[in-house]
Amino acid sequence: MDIQNINSVPAFTTKDGSEIRELLAHRNSLIKNQSLAEARVAPGLYTQPHYHPLTEEIYYILSGTGEMTIDSETKTVGPGDAVAIAPGAVHTIYNSGRETLLFLCCCAPCYEHHDTILLDENGVEVS
Repeated sequence: MDIQNINSVPAFTTKDGSEIRELLAHRNSLIKNQSLAEARVAPGLYTQPHYHPLTEEIYYILSGTGEMTIDSETKTVGPGDAVAIAPGAVHTIYNSGRETLLFLCCCAPCYEHHDTILLDENGVEVS
């Protein structure tokens, strides 16, 4: 049986600037084709706009409030909201609240730094 506890997995910062704890992925479990991570964004901060050429994502908001932007559309998100992010969609999430924005991030295939393309404030790719 393959079980990971959030308190036993190390935190790391993704290429977009969010702090995550990867619960299940090929790096620490028998899972090979997807990943599940807990992500945190501090109040007043946001992830750098980015997209994934190959990966589709689901964000599931556990606590806090934020502003989710996908391509040119922005919506307020909070606990219980699930957000679908298609491959190639430019996205960012801003913590508009006073507490840490906490959410689960499911990626298929697994999250990889090399599949994350960062953009600057003008939408130009950053190397």
